[in-house]
Amino acid sequence: MIRVLLVDDHELVRTGFRHILGEAKDIEVIAEVSSGEEAVAFVRTTQPDLVLMDVNMPGIGGIEATRRLLRINKELKVIALTVHTDSPFPTQLHEAGALGYLTKGCPAEEMLKAVRLVAAGRPYISNEVSQKLALAQMSGRAEDQPFGKISQREMQVLMMIIQGTKTQEISDSLCLSPKTVSTYRHRLYEKLEVDTDVGLTYLAIRHGLVES
Repeated sequence: MIRVLLVDDHELVRTGFRHILGEAKDIEVIAEVSSGEEAVAFVRTTQPDLVLMDVNMPGIGGIEATRRLLRINKELKVIALTVHTDSPFPTQLHEAGALGYLTKGCPAEEMLKAVRLVAAGRPYISNEVSQKLALAQMSGRAEDQPFGKISQREMQVLMMIIQGTKTQEISDSLCLSPKTVSTYRHRLYEKLEVDTDVGLTYLAIRHGLVES
């Protein structure tokens, strides 16, 4: 039996996933939580086999949560779930330790296939995502993928900035000093060639990193 933890900040989404997984005799949803922080707390006391992790959540988000979960249990398998098919999320999540990457609109059969493969230790990336990654690599146009040049930690700070998270809250969530958060912010401005948080947000929307 594959024991699964669902992590998503939308109850309706969790309900849909729980229904899909509940149809399989070899998969059991043992719990569901609404944030990365709750996922970390859960895994400290309980050991699921696999986590279905929403990427874009308030707080530490799916990328940082994945990193923390694998520090607690390096054998844990993680599949990232997102509405976005564009990079840099697949690369960022691979670096964080996720083995699978699915879009939330994938067919039920694909989700079940991914859960079984990843639970067995095999990587899985949805066809739609892999096609877009291949096209991006073939194009070779760096200007089309501006977020590819920022680090994993910078991506974590970026996602919290564009969610409107205050500097002190970012500091507390990522265990950084407020001064360090400000340093990351200015590095992002320089690398992405913007001057304000609004500029970061517009760039993120334009390249599909967040929904408008």
